[in-house]
Amino acid sequence: MPQAALQQPFDPEAYLAWEAEQPDKHEYWRGEVFAMVGARREHVVVAGNLYASLKQRLRGGPCQAYISDMKLRVATAEAFFYPDVTVSCDPRDHSAEGYLEHPTLIIEVLSEGTAAFDRGDKFAAYRTLPSLQEYVLVDIPARRLESFRRTGAVEWLLHDYRAEDDDCRFASLDISIPFDEIFENLTP
Repeated sequence: MPQAALQQPFDPEAYLAWEAEQPDKHEYWRGEVFAMVGARREHVVVAGNLYASLKQRLRGGPCQAYISDMKLRVATAEAFFYPDVTVSCDPRDHSAEGYLEHPTLIIEVLSEGTAAFDRGDKFAAYRTLPSLQEYVLVDIPARRLESFRRTGAVEWLLHDYRAEDDDCRFASLDISIPFDEIFENLTP
């Protein structure tokens, strides 16, 4: 996780009020606020490809895909994050104004600066969300997706997808997306 953007502690309500006035995005983690830095082109392309693919496949159904501009609240962890892609099938989220709270699927595209946090504390926080069924990490240089699927109250099973698998299955939504589509417009 990057350095805290501000030194003073915030409570969640103060963070939300402050964040609404800011030109840039900030995540909130246990009283501290962290500036979101700009992403590399590859990161944006892959996140956009996943969002577009999911949106197209979910059209007309009960689930909706959201891009990284939509906050996700993890109340039990005292956190607000901006996942790269979130899918919610809960009607309460579809009418939410400021943030989602009931995701089915969360996707994070890894970067050097956030990979350890995405794999560690952030995933631990996400696991406290009762609605979450699947957490996917995208490793662009390795052309790999790690899909963690809830199999019980506290158990998660890893499914490791690589280009030779052709497709990546998002079991929580009962859909698959070809690797070529996920990594479209990237140089080999």
